Amino acid sequence: MGVELREVTAADVLVFFEHQRDPEAVRMAAFTSPDPSDRAAFLVRWARILADDSAVARTVVFDGEVVGHVGRFTRFGEPEVTCWIDREHWGKGLATAALELFLRAEPLRPLYARSAVDNLGSLRVLAKCGFVAVAEDVGFAAGRGEDVEEFILRLDG
Repeated sequence: MGVELREVTAADVLVFFEHQRDPEAVRMAAFTSPDPSDRAAFLVRWARILADDSAVARTVVFDGEVVGHVGRFTRFGEPEVTCWIDREHWGKGLATAALELFLRAEPLRPLYARSAVDNLGSLRVLAKCGFVAVAEDVGFAAGRGEDVEEFILRLDG
């Protein structure tokens, strides 16, 4: 399929910033930064991620183009995965391929993920990769400006 993962570079982070400025993608992701247009805050956040030895972040490349990122960080005391693919590339199986590659290289289990209950694309990707819903929660989603129901999913073994 042409999907590869590699170390994140400073240039990649600038591409990620452009991806996360897409209003439709922000709405679908729901749980985003408060202001997707705040470049300085975005760069500070990514500097923290890349400096965190307990986090793992990878750039998703498809046919030579940076199309998103995938990673693991600690949230609520548990290891959690995240994946963002540029909306221009939705529906091509890239998120599934990227997450599968990431999970092969990431031995830590269990792993958790969260998704808005209406983000069917994200839920489909997580299910294809073996995640199962284990709980529900409601939290404020900056990407929608309101409380949003979400599934908490887990991958064992």
